[in-house]
Amino acid sequence: MPRLRRITLAGLSLVTAAAGLAALPASAGAAPADHRTTAAQAPALTAAAPDIDVTRVQAHLTELNAIAGRNGGNRRSTTQGYRDSVAYVKGKLQAAGYTVTEQPCTSGCTSGAGPNLIAEWPQGDASKVYMFGSHLDSVSAGPGINDNGSGSATLLEVALKLAETSPSMAARVRFGWWTDEEQGLNGSDFYVRSLTSAQRSAIKAYYNFDMVASPNGGYFINHVTSAAAAPMKAYWDSLNLQPEENTEGAGRSDDYSFENYGIPTSGYAMGASARKTSAQAAKWGGTAGAAYDGCYHSSCDTTANINATGLNRSADGVAYTLWKQAVSDTTPANDFSVSASPATGSADPGTSLTTTVATTTTSGSAQTVNLTATGAPAGVTVAFSPASVTSGSSSTATISVGSSVPPGTYPLTITGTGSTTHTAPYTLTVKGAGGCTASQVISNGGFESGTSPWTGDTGAIGSFSGQSAHSGSRYAWLAGYGHAATDTVSQTVTVPSGCTKATLKYWLHIDTDESGTTVYDTFQVKVDGTAKQTYSNAGAATGYTERTLDLTPYLGRQITLTFTATEDSSLQTSFVVDDATLTTG
Repeated sequence: MPRLRRITLAGLSLVTAAAGLAALPASAGAAPADHRTTAAQAPALTAAAPDIDVTRVQAHLTELNAIAGRNGGNRRSTTQGYRDSVAYVKGKLQAAGYTVTEQPCTSGCTSGAGPNLIAEWPQGDASKVYMFGSHLDSVSAGPGINDNGSGSATLLEVALKLAETSPSMAARVRFGWWTDEEQGLNGSDFYVRSLTSAQRSAIKAYYNFDMVASPNGGYFINHVTSAAAAPMKAYWDSLNLQPEENTEGAGRSDDYSFENYGIPTSGYAMGASARKTSAQAAKWGGTAGAAYDGCYHSSCDTTANINATGLNRSADGVAYTLWKQAVSDTTPANDFSVSASPATGSADPGTSLTTTVATTTTSGSAQTVNLTATGAPAGVTVAFSPASVTSGSSSTATISVGSSVPPGTYPLTITGTGSTTHTAPYTLTVKGAGGCTASQVISNGGFESGTSPWTGDTGAIGSFSGQSAHSGSRYAWLAGYGHAATDTVSQTVTVPSGCTKATLKYWLHIDTDESGTTVYDTFQVKVDGTAKQTYSNAGAATGYTERTLDLTPYLGRQITLTFTATEDSSLQTSFVVDDATLTTG
């Protein structure tokens, strides 16, 4: 959540004060030993939605903390730490069967900011959308595990639970993980601006989750008396938490972007830098007079800064709200489930494998279920025998892998369609074929053919005044701004197996206005988000120097190769890359 700022809404200007206003919701001080919500705590409501296992949410937080640790201690929107966070969440969602989109923020965001991540569960009435969002970026000062790994991890696990249970849907559910929130709500603002008026009208409510595990927190709800907030309040009321209005967070998180376009909003929060009152401490426990989160926007905002009880109560309340708003409240007269066993499989190119797709009648009478599969890469086919079954029966899915399919891991989705639709995930791993055929696998390594297939800050690719190419006329000019910035270009490649060696070669030119040997600005080569080489302003020299990196450990694997440059607040350093190759032999 950004720091205090002036906000204007419908002509009314107001300033939120961090100290003197009731703060964001906090977590109960007298936490039960078992952090899972029990049926005894909420007997009237727990049957409406599944319980969210808080240990799974914490596992996502552990990974986000590790990503920050590998990337300079933070996940700021302009850094590789943010992009690695996007990749982690995206991979989980794709494997679960979501329709996932990375949306570059092309206006209004900080230069170099990574994309928004949008995931939609492909069931339910598309004209009636309930959206759940959180910002995925952190400030530069720390890893941002409460602010806002807590909201991001909560939504990820709720999304995975929705896919796992695959209930009948009355409405469409969409999730958003926002970029550049800490710099001014920029990613969510861009998203809402990019929608048509019809698309905005389809969003019946947007729910925001920003800091839902504050150590000394309270239980706060945005627009607590609104219709949108009703299911959120009902769940916390069932736990006798007596939630309050989120005054500290008003206008300071991504729900404000949706409010500006008239979309109803609500959400949970547990508080930032404002201080807990004596009345709140008496009601919720914790320390009166102390900040809800003493590590707000600090380096100590790590996994040690998480209130597991509050996190669990937030996650269960999110699930309850989603089920209440979007899941069908009536069981279809005839319904079924679908599963794949095994749910994973490995095959060499030119071979095939099978899995059993089982269906079960879960209510009413048996029905005809038609089976299909999506997500298969080019060269992979999935055939069902039979293609239609009566619920309660099984089919054999044969997955055939063509001889030219590159090694890698591919998430597939098996769909059963009857009176309703249900899905089951299947993960295919294509192994490397034997024998070595020497090859060069980087495409457009000289940057002469536009920007594809490079991704990231592709505006850095071209021919510009002030730099020159190693060969041809184009190159990737990373950094060189003279102010704090990060540029990244990436390409995903498959390193063929069967060979004895794989070598990355590229030409790098470094020029700088810095002086001396102190490192201020850096250039890194990363493989799957892990830095393998680092150069800096201290290595500046006239002309290009060829650099070499041994990638033999990655033979037979699909990897993402990244060039990233990070510049400090003053004095430019330019890192110019050209003629990159990755050869095997």
